[in-house]
Amino acid sequence: MATDSKVVRTLLNPPQYGSVRLAIGKAIHWHYRLFQMRAHERTVLEWVCGMPLLVMPGVLNPRLMRTGKFFASQLTPTLIHRDAEVLDMGTGSGVCAIAAARYAKRVVAVDIDQTAVRCARLNILLNGVDGKIEILMGDLFAPLSGRRFDVVLFNPPFLRGTPRNDADRAWRSVDVAERFAADLRDHLRPRGYALMLLSTYGHAATFIQEFQRNNFKLDVVSERNFVNEKLAIVKFA
Repeated sequence: MATDSKVVRTLLNPPQYGSVRLAIGKAIHWHYRLFQMRAHERTVLEWVCGMPLLVMPGVLNPRLMRTGKFFASQLTPTLIHRDAEVLDMGTGSGVCAIAAARYAKRVVAVDIDQTAVRCARLNILLNGVDGKIEILMGDLFAPLSGRRFDVVLFNPPFLRGTPRNDADRAWRSVDVAERFAADLRDHLRPRGYALMLLSTYGHAATFIQEFQRNNFKLDVVSERNFVNEKLAIVKFA
């Protein structure tokens, strides 16, 4: 799909949902608050795309939040070839790094949060892929000086604003879109590309505009509609 596709236009101009959808969205939100949010307050075992994952308090649950599960489910040999060196930025629980390791030659996983790094390291061991994944702690590309990749994965913080705490960094940022787009080219191999998950729930337009400002071309490679949200995996090259 090209940059003028319907999906991109939707991300740039999120729809104003009608009263019925808004009511359903609120019901989903309160169901989460009442029955599922407690799962974020303790370590739980989840199964995502056939992978067992221990999710610690403060680390986004890829099944409950659905973005991680969707992203991981779309990582196929078509997108991750067997000789690929892959970077999973903001790895969280490690779900996408582990999914990519099924096909890639090597994966590097990065997260700024110490709890997330510890959580991802446990899940890498749990899934028996510690020989294929290297995990680093740092802010975006800071721990990756001079390193380049065939594929960069990123499920970014969707919301604009100052994070309230370390865990909130997974949701909120004041400048991740600008810094990631500005530095990405220096960490891609000649035919490399980034796969980013974007949502109408957050400020997807900011990410698209920053990539366009840095002369990236984009294609939508996958999408999924929910009652109150559209998710899309966008390829930037």
